[in-house]
Amino acid sequence: MSTSAILSVKANQQAIGFQNMSDDPKRRLTPEQYAVTQEKATERPFENKYWDNKMPGKYRCVVCGVPLFSSEEKFDSGTGWPSFTAPASDHVLKQADDTTQGTERTEALCARCGAHLGHIFDDGPREHGGKRYCINSASLDFMPQENDGAASGAQGAVATSASSSSVSVANTGAERARTEIATFAAGCFWGVEAAFRKLQGVARVTVGYSGGEAINPSYEEVHEGRTGHAETVRVEYDPRRISYVQLLEAFWAMHDPTEMNRQGPDIGSQYRSIIFYHTPEQERAARVSKETLEKTGTHGAKPVVTEIIPSAPFYRAEEHHQRYFEKQRQLIF
Repeated sequence: MSTSAILSVKANQQAIGFQNMSDDPKRRLTPEQYAVTQEKATERPFENKYWDNKMPGKYRCVVCGVPLFSSEEKFDSGTGWPSFTAPASDHVLKQADDTTQGTERTEALCARCGAHLGHIFDDGPREHGGKRYCINSASLDFMPQENDGAASGAQGAVATSASSSSVSVANTGAERARTEIATFAAGCFWGVEAAFRKLQGVARVTVGYSGGEAINPSYEEVHEGRTGHAETVRVEYDPRRISYVQLLEAFWAMHDPTEMNRQGPDIGSQYRSIIFYHTPEQERAARVSKETLEKTGTHGAKPVVTEIIPSAPFYRAEEHHQRYFEKQRQLIF
């Protein structure tokens, strides 16, 4: 290879932030980045760096720097992880069968360095091919559009990475300042979703499964009571327009919290009543609200059996369960 060709290769490697893969990843990755990319761990949903990042730019492999995804293909899947409809090109990813959780899944890996990124599912937007690339934030390094391609050399790549981190954190903070998350289980999630959607100040409601141990369960598995999950709704709301206490009041009103493992004709632990709190403030508000409800005697002498527990992994339900009543053209409440 000629000297000019070698220099060209090196320049291309530097431009995409290429790192020497002979280095020990454990020395240059954070513990979470190492656990995800090298040990195939999964980060917590809604509590990671890029799940709600809406800035234009590129997402690169945090291990080797190759561009993997573009913000143009990013969409809000409601799962709490960065989701994309397609990779940056057909050659940047490789796939592998994954049966480690007792179910058949398709693992997404960086084609260059083999880093674990996440998984690929068939429940993405149909108009964009139907794929959902569910990727861990810890496997990605975000480069905002204004800096895209501006780095030259190792020093430039490091500076870009640092600036992108601060910008994305600031953006995520701004988004969270506008909306917050509340999660509830109150029986069949079709009606619960419809009830929360009617509230002024609620921006988005997603139905799914939470509170159990099964990974990525199907509706059939949850319905049969084999997963430990409850049918759950995740509510994104604007605290300037509706408070968490008001959401709690709506929650108590839309179901019977004295029913143990059932709501009306729906029987089973998948229909149990739960408040999943995301912050200490939500926990305190939930416990005070439950105690107040019991003191009012609204339900007579029957005890309120609603669980108040920390937020758990939330698995988005299949698309046909989202906005179910709207799709069925039925009226509820």
